[in-house]
Amino acid sequence: MKRFNFELEKILKLRLNREQETEVELGRAVGALSALELRIKTAAEEKARAAGNRFAKEHGAREIRSYDLYILRLDQTRNALLEAAAKAELAVEEARKVYLEASRDRKIIDKLKEHRQKEYRKTILLEEIKMIDDISNGTTARKALTLGV
Repeated sequence: MKRFNFELEKILKLRLNREQETEVELGRAVGALSALELRIKTAAEEKARAAGNRFAKEHGAREIRSYDLYILRLDQTRNALLEAAAKAELAVEEARKVYLEASRDRKIIDKLKEHRQKEYRKTILLEEIKMIDDISNGTTARKALTLGV
C-alpha cells in the first residue's frame, strides 16, 4: 500500500510558519500595550501619592509648588501614555486581523488535507476489498478446476 502524499504540504508548512510569525507579532503588540497600561497605572498611583503628600504640615510653599509641578508633569506623562496606548491598541487590532487571516488560510489548507486523507483512506480500503475479493474468487476458481467441475 502506498503512503498518502499531500501535494500542498509545502504550502501548508509555509502557512503554518506564517501563522506562527503573526502570532508572535500579536504577542509583541499585546505586550507593548500591557507595558503602556502598567506605566499609566503607575503614573496614576504616583499622582495620587503626590497629591496626598502635597499639603502635609511640614511642607512650605516651595514644596507645595514643587508637588504641583510634579503632578502637572505626571498628568502630561499620563496623557502622552494614553495617546501611545491608543496607537498600541490599533496596532494590536491590526496584528489580530493579520493573525486571524493567517490562521484562516492555514485552516483551509489543513481541512483540505484532512478531506484528501479521508478520500485516500476510502480509496485504499476499496482497493483492498477488491483485492481480497479477487483472491477469494481466484481460490474458488482454482478449486473448481482442480476438482474438474
